[in-house]
Amino acid sequence: MAFSPFIAPFTAFIAAFVLIQYLIKGETLKVLDHPNPRSLHSKAIPRTGGLGMMSSILFSWAFLPDALPLSVWAGVMLLVAISFADDVFDLPVWLRLLIHGGVALWFPLTMLSGAHGWITAALAAIAITWVLNLYNFMDGSDGLAGGMTFFGFSSYGIAAWLGGNEAFAIINFCVAAAAAAFLVFNFHPARIFMGDAGAIPLGFLAAILGMMGWKNGIWPLWLPLLVFFPFIADASVTLARRGLRGEKVWQAHREHYYQRMVQSGFGHRNTALLGYLLMLAAGASAIWAMRQDIAVQLGVGIAWCAIYLAMMRVFDRYWERRSDGR
Repeated sequence: MAFSPFIAPFTAFIAAFVLIQYLIKGETLKVLDHPNPRSLHSKAIPRTGGLGMMSSILFSWAFLPDALPLSVWAGVMLLVAISFADDVFDLPVWLRLLIHGGVALWFPLTMLSGAHGWITAALAAIAITWVLNLYNFMDGSDGLAGGMTFFGFSSYGIAAWLGGNEAFAIINFCVAAAAAAFLVFNFHPARIFMGDAGAIPLGFLAAILGMMGWKNGIWPLWLPLLVFFPFIADASVTLARRGLRGEKVWQAHREHYYQRMVQSGFGHRNTALLGYLLMLAAGASAIWAMRQDIAVQLGVGIAWCAIYLAMMRVFDRYWERRSDGR
């Protein structure tokens, strides 16, 4: 175990770097993301980066003596398979949601229902389904989802390490390391996208590993919410608005805040850098607050909600003036 803190994440980084570089240059698994009216890129880009990331993560985990539950391994592999099939063949929405829901339900049934009851398990399944899909919704700008993966799972790893669970910390650092390798090729101008085969299973892991940390007593239940709040806030508010307007929330669009920022002239690079600042601050504040009393934890959560509401309000007003030509 003494070498694992260095070898496993390093293995994940090197494996992801090599695989993703091959997926960019090689002709095998050449699946392109062609521009459409709802996308933010202007030329065809490979969208197989997620295969390189997820393969390297699973490969690096194989070196760890403390294995994850079968439900996590099987869930990740099934989601990678069905999501890659969707990248290639554009599967029906009902089929994807059926599989997402089934995978999301498996973990709570096997890991949570016995100790925490059926209500908790049902709520967990809904949360997992939402997070794995919102991660996909937020994967639409160069470097953004890769950055959330790096900062989010790094925060998990640091929190687990400080909580005394080295094995769980390394599991999360492997995910962060693979994301770091992906960002070498995905930061603007992106040479490859992660595609659904990366975004969907990463959203699954964000939810599952967050719940495992809570179940194992490493962190409070709110910590995963705060760590991934930059994605949760944007996706949840945007989809709620679309739903209230009677629009089909599962259809692709360009109404997320990050998408409108890119369209407003802020650009992919600056949008990603601002996102990184928020991700770093959210993760750092979560790690700090988990060691404070409940009043401080509540205050940090309220402060972040207020910050995001203020930012969204300011940008909404800017977007309205821009749309009106003022």
